[in-house]
This record gives sequence, structure tokens and C-alpha cells, in this order.
Amino acid sequence: MVRRYLRLLTVQLKASGLQALQYRADFFTDGFTSLCWVFTALAPLFVVYGSRPEVEGWSFGEALLVVGWFTLLQGILEGAINPSLTGVVEHIRKGTLDFVLLKPADAQFLVSTQRFLPWRAFNVLTGLGLFLYAFMLLGRGPSPLGLLTSVLLLGTSTLLLYSLWILTVSAAFFVVRVDNLTYLFTSIFDFARWPSSVFKGVAKGALTLVFTYVIPLALMTTFPAEAMLGRLPAQSLVGAVVGSAVFAWVARRVWIRSIGHYTSASS
Repeated sequence: MVRRYLRLLTVQLKASGLQALQYRADFFTDGFTSLCWVFTALAPLFVVYGSRPEVEGWSFGEALLVVGWFTLLQGILEGAINPSLTGVVEHIRKGTLDFVLLKPADAQFLVSTQRFLPWRAFNVLTGLGLFLYAFMLLGRGPSPLGLLTSVLLLGTSTLLLYSLWILTVSAAFFVVRVDNLTYLFTSIFDFARWPSSVFKGVAKGALTLVFTYVIPLALMTTFPAEAMLGRLPAQSLVGAVVGSAVFAWVARRVWIRSIGHYTSASS
């Protein structure tokens, strides 16, 4: 069963790659544009740290690790998660989701892997470059344990992003348009470029609570950065793993229930 789905994923990746390479100029142009957006995202960090050595216990180099994780995850979100799942909304509107549901494979897997944007890999490479530059500024590298922990947290962060997007898209089964929800989610995700402790003084820590438990942005970028720095508490690591599993389970349940409300064009 696992081998079968791996083959399906390989086919989908190959199809997306061939489609992207049909227009090579667009491929590299989009990649260059993506890099420009990354450097634009760094501008606020330079402004904030231009007049102070650290903010809420985070130096410039340490905060750069958070931006690196934000950039890497943004590449995963906009290159692998968002392109596929936004297509689900159109299927629901047009009543053409039947073509997916009737196929002999799990519908959630099929809609989650129907399209990829390979040029977003530039974001992933840029994120890795930011990690290298940040540790050059810090004058040291991550410990082996910290590196392994951050790799584990990359998996939990990706799972969290995917689960939150499934929950957002599932709303399309009940309402006509979810464009505002997707734009809202993308806007909120921009907060993940900052260490979560920066929001402690805002609204008596309400934002810290929201970004840790409701929309767990801290688990996606701040926790992996702290793991690289070797200062992530063990309970936080366990919380991230358990939290991502809970979000994934809830997203799966919501997806299955949502499909029960689907009305095709032929109904």
C-alpha cells in the first residue's frame, strides 16, 4: 500500500516538473522573483536590529534562523501544499470533485498531490543559505543533537501547515467562497518570521498563546530555531510532536465529515 502511494507521488512530481519545464524562462523568472521576495522579507529584521543588539533575548543571528525556517516553510507551503489544495476549492464549486472521489485511491492524498510548483525550491535553498549565514554570524554551528531535533521539527512543522490548510479548504464544502480565509491564513503566517517571544508584551501575551496553541506558528519556526541553538526544552519538543499529530488527526476527521456534505454537479 505504501509503495503504491509512493509511486503515485512520483508520477505527480514528475508531471509537475515537466509542466514547469515547458516554459523554462518562466521557471527561472519565477524563481528569481521568489528570491527577491525573500530578501524583501529580511528588510524589517535589519530595521529592528539596526539600533539594538537583541530583542526579547534574540540576537540578529539567532532571529535570522527563525527567518530561515519561515523562508523554508513558505517554500513548502507555496510549492507543495497550497497549489494542490487550492484546486480542491474549484472542484467543489464546479461539482467536479467526483472525478477524484471515484478514483481507486484515497481522495485526500490525490487532492494533496495533484500539483507542485518546483520553482519554489529556490525558497528552500535560500532558507538553507540563511542558516549558514546565521551560524557564521554566531561563530558556531548547531550541535548534532540540535540538528537532528530540527529535522524532526521540520516534519512536524510541515504536518502542521498541511493540517491547517486542510481545515481551511474543508470550509469550502459548507460555504461558497473561502478566498478570504486563505488570504487570512497567508497573512497570519507572515507573523512566523519573528521569534514568538517578541509578542509577549502584546495584549498581555494573548498573541503568544494564540501563536502557540491555536495557530501554532511558534512550533513551526521558533521551536526549530531554538533546537538548532540547543536551547529547546524537552517538553516543548514533545508538545510539538504531539500537537502536530493532534492537528493531523483533527484535519483528517474534518475532511472525512466534509466530504459527506459534498454535492456533485449531477445531484
